[in-house]
Amino acid sequence: MKPAPFAYHRPADLADALDRLAELNGQGEEVKVLAGGQSLIPMMNFRLARPAHLVDIGHLHDRAKLSGLRPDGPALRIGALTTHHEVERARLPEGYEALNGAMRWIGHLPIRTRGTVGGSLVHGDATAEWCLLALAFDARIVAESPAGRREIPAQDMFHGFYETEVEPGEIVTEIILPAPAPNAALTEFAQRRGDFATVGVGVRLDVDPSGVLSGARVALGGVAPAPVRSASAEAVLTGSVPSDALFAECGEAAAANVTPPDDVHGSRHYRRRLTRALVEAACAQAWKRSEENV
Repeated sequence: MKPAPFAYHRPADLADALDRLAELNGQGEEVKVLAGGQSLIPMMNFRLARPAHLVDIGHLHDRAKLSGLRPDGPALRIGALTTHHEVERARLPEGYEALNGAMRWIGHLPIRTRGTVGGSLVHGDATAEWCLLALAFDARIVAESPAGRREIPAQDMFHGFYETEVEPGEIVTEIILPAPAPNAALTEFAQRRGDFATVGVGVRLDVDPSGVLSGARVALGGVAPAPVRSASAEAVLTGSVPSDALFAECGEAAAANVTPPDDVHGSRHYRRRLTRALVEAACAQAWKRSEENV
């Protein structure tokens, strides 16, 4: 199939792109921002998305301001136009190494070389790896508009099926990971390597000097219309001493407190079983990082 007719706009720089968005939104027409296009273009080809206008930010003269990975004290700033493959290949600061391995779950290499971090987050797919990482790392998503700049906590970013907190006149310019997470891991299950995940899990363990878990983040994808954190799984982990039995209990808690969809990709029961197994595996992988870092 081919997309429905649309007008294509190629602004010169970020300021021009924001002005163009404001103008088009003011006319009451549907506008989409095009970055890597690895999610939006297929949806347009199937006519699941029919924007009247595309504003392409992939060729901005000041694109460099929206690309790359920049340490900022303990934080890591990631430009929204940074590709998945750039993150995959990057030599990351200590405590952010989990990002390298997580990128390998994203599609195939051609997709990773075109798809962008910001585009993935704005798209808001419930199983997208960056959505799970944002929740696990307590990320802040920076959105800009002619009215100014604001930071959206990852916890407030995702609302439902492909619905996010980003307003029609805003462009995501940067993602901020506020602190390292040396004990983090992401894992998922797909029918074939490179396919969309049936269920995905991102885990971060915070370990105090005595070896007790002082906190945890457990992010789940594929179990609800939007990526979510599992409060019940996090409660099992926090204040406990890591062990295989604890991680199994955490997986049970996560699976017991979700109501996954029941569709052609997997029954509700099957997704719960995947949730249990993947949470347990992700916890074990995250804890293994802790032991390797001793």
